[in-house]
Amino acid sequence: MEPNFQTSFIPKKPVTASNISTSPRVGLLVFVSIFIFLTVLVATGGLYFYKQLMLRSITQMESDLNLAKSRFEPSKIVQLQVLDKRLRAANQILSRHVAISPIFKILQSITMKTVQYTRFEYDISPESSKVTIKMEGVAVGYRSVALQSDLFAEDDNLIDPVFSNLALDRDGTVLFDLEFSINPSLINYKQTLEPSIDAPAVTLPN
Repeated sequence: MEPNFQTSFIPKKPVTASNISTSPRVGLLVFVSIFIFLTVLVATGGLYFYKQLMLRSITQMESDLNLAKSRFEPSKIVQLQVLDKRLRAANQILSRHVAISPIFKILQSITMKTVQYTRFEYDISPESSKVTIKMEGVAVGYRSVALQSDLFAEDDNLIDPVFSNLALDRDGTVLFDLEFSINPSLINYKQTLEPSIDAPAVTLPN
């Protein structure tokens, strides 16, 4: 009698869901990894080409700059720089220089015939360039001193004129001391060199 074998193709253990869902997850991770790799590769290539482009641009600009420099004579440029420094220094010195001659012109124009000056001194302050004038003189009577004081007060270029130490000498003339300051614009040497705008034009005879 033949043995009775019972065979069954039905699995004894149930099929779990984990075996079915594993394959799609692995495929998605591979796709994302490939995408990130390609993105990094493209970005790296782009940065490389951009760097090469910038290097070429810098090289071209340096070449253009050297070409522009070669068009000028370096020795001439050095000479012009030295000349510019000298002109600036001369202009600075000129702007600080004081001219005393305008003071004498004013004194000549406002001094009366009955007044005479016997001493003239001036002092320049190094900080403010202020010029102080100290003078001594004689006048024919006190009235001449008073009138002369009024003339000094009327001139805007003469600041705070003070007549002091009035005294009579043996001849009856009045001795006096005079002190005042000068408007800085009057004694600026640079301005004295500039021609006056309001000066009338001189017509030469035919």
